[in-house]
Amino acid sequence: MTKQKLLIQSLRLLFVVALFTSCNNIKKQPDSDENNETHNQHKDANHEKPSHATHGFTDKVTVEELTKRFESSERDSVEQPQKIVQFLGEIQNKTILDIGAGTGYYAVRFADKGAKVIAADVSDQFQDYLKQRIEKNNIKNIELRKTPYDSPLLKDGEVDIVFIANTYHHIENRTEYFAKVKKGLIMNGELIVLDYFNVDFPKGIMAPPMKMRVSVDQAVFELKKAGFTTFEVEVNALPYHYIIKAK
Repeated sequence: MTKQKLLIQSLRLLFVVALFTSCNNIKKQPDSDENNETHNQHKDANHEKPSHATHGFTDKVTVEELTKRFESSERDSVEQPQKIVQFLGEIQNKTILDIGAGTGYYAVRFADKGAKVIAADVSDQFQDYLKQRIEKNNIKNIELRKTPYDSPLLKDGEVDIVFIANTYHHIENRTEYFAKVKKGLIMNGELIVLDYFNVDFPKGIMAPPMKMRVSVDQAVFELKKAGFTTFEVEVNALPYHYIIKAK
């Protein structure tokens, strides 16, 4: 082999080594979806565990901080809860199970409209918080229910409505879970799902990463497998959420 060829091979080797080293030194940038994760309530609190553990905790996130986010004016502007209450229709004297009730953001609103509300959550901390809120405000028509990750703990035909907000995408084995929900509803009872569109949101909007969201079509497909047969889908009422009513 000539000296010229040896020199060329040596230069090529040096180039490869330099390229490899520079690539290893490049700092990995976060996914664009992660940058959308500002509210939650979501990244540190809600999206650590891919299940119905909607209010998981980390050392960096306290109940007090999450409560401020759950009950914030920013959430009001994004979710427009008055529209959700309106979508449910007349709920006075109806029994509603609120899955992932958290601080009682929706449960208290439903109770104000005369519903009997079962506020269900996997988190002891949020159940304790809501208990204090109920006692402080002398709310008589909210019952607390600590639930496991894999069951709504419903008796057959126990409730008129099951409501689940920003939590559907957390649940594992959704077909099995919502088959249990279906059994817990009265005849012609309703499941109401409020969750995020799987589209890009403006920076700063409360939302889980794109990879965790469930599309409307996917949710309807899963709920059909769980035994629901009739669907009403609302995609125009809210800017970042869809609403599914299933029977």
